[in-house]
Amino acid sequence: DLARNVNDIISLGTDIHVQYKTKKHLILLKNQVVFRKLNDDNFSNFGITHIRYNYRLSDRWRWEAFGQGQYNRVNLIDFRGLLGTGPRFKITTSEKYKFYLGSLLMLEYEEVADGITPLQRDIRLSSYFSFSLYPTEDISIVSTTYYQPQVDLWSDYRISSESTFAVTLYKNLKFSLTYFYTYDAVPAVGIPNSQYRLSTGLTYTFD
Repeated sequence: DLARNVNDIISLGTDIHVQYKTKKHLILLKNQVVFRKLNDDNFSNFGITHIRYNYRLSDRWRWEAFGQGQYNRVNLIDFRGLLGTGPRFKITTSEKYKFYLGSLLMLEYEEVADGITPLQRDIRLSSYFSFSLYPTEDISIVSTTYYQPQVDLWSDYRISSESTFAVTLYKNLKFSLTYFYTYDAVPAVGIPNSQYRLSTGLTYTFD
């Protein structure tokens, strides 16, 4: 996207989600990069790459392992790297209403660009609750919420949530509404604790 009025504004972004699934295994890759430039100032750059492996132990239990790397100029995060593993439990067996619980331990490495916060090397718990609801053939509601406290300092925790509502407009074409929310009890200096983003879009499924 390119716009010129009082300012020159350039915006570029990609959002990739690829997964491969068999009866026992699931491999998932997510990659999102956003670049925005106002005149000569790169004022909103962030990116995240997430890789997850999921192994089926039984009908309800799975074991997961993941790695993640990210940066966020607005939040003054030069780099945050995560490695984690742990179990995932499927609460329900219904295909129309799916609920999951997960609890993983993860290693965190973080470099913050506020000039005050030292290099962080921590161990965090990454617990999450997710659900997928399909009340009709044309409506879906999918949500995942993470709670990530530092294991030796429980007052230092993060909460992040992503929820999407989608409705079929015509055959394979859907309208989607997605809400993102994050809360960091100990953010970089000058960064607010809570942030949110609301986006809408169209999804077309090829099958």
